[in-house]
Amino acid sequence: MARVTKTITVVPCTKLGMELEALDRPPFPGPLGERIYNEISKEAYKMWQQRATLIINHYGLNLADPNAHELLFQQMEEFLFNEGPGEAVAGAPVAKGAPRK
Repeated sequence: MARVTKTITVVPCTKLGMELEALDRPPFPGPLGERIYNEISKEAYKMWQQRATLIINHYGLNLADPNAHELLFQQMEEFLFNEGPGEAVAGAPVAKGAPRK
């Protein structure tokens, strides 16, 4: 009986500083999606998804609002690539122009 094994692709993860399993494909189109695909592991991207949920809930973001998307993309770059201040407030980073509760 033939046995099929999945080949695991690894990526040098910028966020976690080691080689880990890569994403299956870019998370979205465009240069940032490609950069994430090439430099961020599945594990780190899952961490981002959890952080994004905190940010959305903390600020009560409406994802139909282009400004909310801009805030999330800014925070994503800061979180994944350790760029920018990314200060934590109540479990979510503070961003310029972010509404406060």
